[in-house]
Amino acid sequence: QVQLVESGGGLVQAGGSLRLSCTASGSIFSIGDMHWYRQAPGQQRELVAGISSGGATNYADSAKGRFTISTDNAKNTWYLQMNSLKPEDSAVYYCAVEVAPYSDWREDVYWGQGTQVTVSS
Repeated sequence: QVQLVESGGGLVQAGGSLRLSCTASGSIFSIGDMHWYRQAPGQQRELVAGISSGGATNYADSAKGRFTISTDNAKNTWYLQMNSLKPEDSAVYYCAVEVAPYSDWREDVYWGQGTQVTVSS
């Protein structure tokens, strides 16, 4: 099967930086688009950034100019570089990747386990 493992969260002061990673492993036939989401307590999950299989990127307004999404295709790994962090960026961050496994070649969205980002003021 397919697994997504996230890392890189933590506690940082306002103005600081963190880099999140998301790595896909398993019996992967193909990979499509990838997105980073976040969810703060009591709030809905929101889209932060995305990158298509072709490399096109998009960002939420709150992330533009501060966050950068990138990918290392050879490692099936995606990154979210977060700079100039603000307390309102505190949330659990999730990666979501469109993956077709060899088992059925059907593309589904797989989710990472989430990583906590806490920004102190």
